Amino acid sequence: MKKSVLVLSLLMTASLAQAADSKVGFVDMQKAIQTTSAGKKAKAELEGEFNKKKKELEKKEADLKKMGEDLEKKKSVLSEEALGKKQAEFQAEMMNYREIVGKSQLDIQKKERDLTAPILEKMRKVIANLAKEKGYTMVIENSQMVLYATPDADMTEEVIKAYEKQK
Repeated sequence: MKKSVLVLSLLMTASLAQAADSKVGFVDMQKAIQTTSAGKKAKAELEGEFNKKKKELEKKEADLKKMGEDLEKKKSVLSEEALGKKQAEFQAEMMNYREIVGKSQLDIQKKERDLTAPILEKMRKVIANLAKEKGYTMVIENSQMVLYATPDADMTEEVIKAYEKQK
């Protein structure tokens, strides 16, 4: 028992000594990507695509609303069979609309991944080079998980500048 405690304490001491020599940095990847010229271009392209789809969906939504209002107005004058047919048409259009909305969301997400993947790949290389150059043993992404970090550990601005130089 005493031997295992001694071994454990030696391992912890060695780990602490090694950690003292470590230099950890962090990068706000979201900010870095959005600040680069490539990121700004990708964002503009994505917003254009989003706005185009949004207009199409707003038109379909307006058409559905009008169709629903027309159905409500004609409800009292239509026969039960005709009303049932119109309601079925309306529900089919509503289902179609929901399907289009879901597909549009997936398309936008895919487009975002396609646009940011090359930026992210280049960004990782830039980060790796900077980390080696500056003597960092680890670079993490700044997220909600990071509770505290000294300002000098923030590599975001350096990464942005290095990324822009690598054109």
